[in-house]
Amino acid sequence: MGGQAQVVTFALDWFLAHDEPIGEVIVLHLSPDDPRVSKALQQLEAEFPGDYYAWGQCPVRFRPLPVCDAEGPLLDIRGEAAAEAVWQAVYGLVADLKRQGTTLHVCLAGGRRILGLMAMSAAMLHFDHQDRLWHLYTSDELRRRAFEGAVMHADPEDDVRLIQVPIAPLGAYFPGLQALVRPAVGASGQIIGERVQAMDEVERGHCHAVYERLTPRPRQVLRALAEGLAPQEVAEQLTISLKTVDAHKTTILAECRNEWMLDSDQRLNYHFLQDKFGLYFQDTA
Repeated sequence: MGGQAQVVTFALDWFLAHDEPIGEVIVLHLSPDDPRVSKALQQLEAEFPGDYYAWGQCPVRFRPLPVCDAEGPLLDIRGEAAAEAVWQAVYGLVADLKRQGTTLHVCLAGGRRILGLMAMSAAMLHFDHQDRLWHLYTSDELRRRAFEGAVMHADPEDDVRLIQVPIAPLGAYFPGLQALVRPAVGASGQIIGERVQAMDEVERGHCHAVYERLTPRPRQVLRALAEGLAPQEVAEQLTISLKTVDAHKTTILAECRNEWMLDSDQRLNYHFLQDKFGLYFQDTA
């Protein structure tokens, strides 16, 4: 959030109107020494007296969270050191919330654009399939009327809505990725590149181990699924029944679950095989 407090209440009102239970609102922002940020925080605090959302008439905890570096809250993001502080703050927040088992709705609205970019990156690493990333849409006319919190709650006829942003939860498919890209002070592009290369080697090793444990027919099914074919297309290509394809797919996914040490309640499907083995078969062709 920057100086536009209404983006928070607009989004929360939309969630409540769509029967989405929200227990806590966390607002990431720069230093409250900025007059616009300070005013916006005061406006929001008035909306949540005693962790109760007065407009929605329901308990919601309000938690403002400034982005800080070693010297305190950042006034702005003007260089790589400040960007690194933003990354650590966003990554740490999302990681902590997911460790607590929280379902997240992240709204990319307000504040410096780099905050939204960092939030999207952290979401790709830590989201599971229940979490959502959102873009807040408001009409130009409403934006003018609501500028800097002049309107905190939209009328029913106002054009306000949240649009879900498609995102691939890479961390759910590549469990080792989170540790490999965990932020470190002063991390450079070279270090990140080395980590990604190491991750690729680890993933290729997992793919090879699964492939070696399969018998010839499941290997054919795996290769076809990795090429992007749907199960019915695999059945037609290999001249076997869809039921047989599904049986082989179950065997393959069981091997994957063991190899990647995935939780038993984590749902896998043939898209997982496309994501994991597509590049593997290209590299070994």
